[in-house]
Amino acid sequence: MGNKVIFRKCIGTLAIPVIAGLILGVICLVNGKAMIGNRTSFNNFVIYAAIIMITTIALSINLNSGRFDFSLGAMAILSSGVAAKVTYSVLSGGKYSAALMLGLSLAAGILLGLISGLIYIILRLPPIISSLGVTLIYEGILYTMTGGSYIMGEVQNTSMAKVSGSWIPAFIIIVVVLITMIILFDHTKFGYEYNALKSGQKVAVNTGIREIPNALICYAVCGGLMGIVGFLNTVRNANINGGQLGFGSISIMFTAFLPMFIGSYIGRYSNEKFGYLLAAICMSMLNSTFAVFANTVNASMQSIINAVLLVVFLVYLNNEHLLKKGVKQ
Repeated sequence: MGNKVIFRKCIGTLAIPVIAGLILGVICLVNGKAMIGNRTSFNNFVIYAAIIMITTIALSINLNSGRFDFSLGAMAILSSGVAAKVTYSVLSGGKYSAALMLGLSLAAGILLGLISGLIYIILRLPPIISSLGVTLIYEGILYTMTGGSYIMGEVQNTSMAKVSGSWIPAFIIIVVVLITMIILFDHTKFGYEYNALKSGQKVAVNTGIREIPNALICYAVCGGLMGIVGFLNTVRNANINGGQLGFGSISIMFTAFLPMFIGSYIGRYSNEKFGYLLAAICMSMLNSTFAVFANTVNASMQSIINAVLLVVFLVYLNNEHLLKKGVKQ
């Protein structure tokens, strides 16, 4: 690989994060504010980046295979809710509550993902339909378990506070998840079969690749990732909302759409999973900027800005070849 190719790949990989950082930094600076002004802001920045990166990876796994999964958010809140209840009954908020809750949330997420995958396979419904049903079921289970109230006392303890008060646990989770996903999807037999099915399902099946086991593993991996997201959201919010009925949990999934497209674009120049990390960093910078201007930019305005950015980026991707052609002329 020549130096020019390496240079082009580096520019393509870092261009969007650097430009986003500069624009948001200048906006904050002009208004006499700092995007990340203290240690607490930095902790929140890293935790939110971890949440977005992992959610984006989970969304992309099935979506890239033509399976749209609405139940990701429901998996996150139910797995964390179950983990919180079990952890509190075992340790009552003791020293290792956070570690136990993370492990249980991961395990519960894997189980919930497998159940969702089995429902899709057994009923043979379109994945978008089966996932809507699964979402309602999981939301209903959590609502019944909590009586529609917030889970607070079970997750507000010293062990969880230590995790929320430091960027290191979230950073470790980012590194472990990123390396695991790159190895799993890029350097294993499962990953090769997944990519073959994604590129051409009929051809892959005709060559002997079994679609159903691969799909079940995908659902299990997605569930495990969303279990981690549920834990991180609990750390960030210090509670779990048990009253999210009527597809209220879907908002968790929607946070990943813009970073998924940005990450896929960055992935052209490096690794797709690494692209999702850089996209998550961009979204975390944007979220930190929103926090700085919380008095003037409310939740509705934030949603509008995110929607506009998504539309603008999609328009760019759809007309990219025309723009490049115009620049060359």
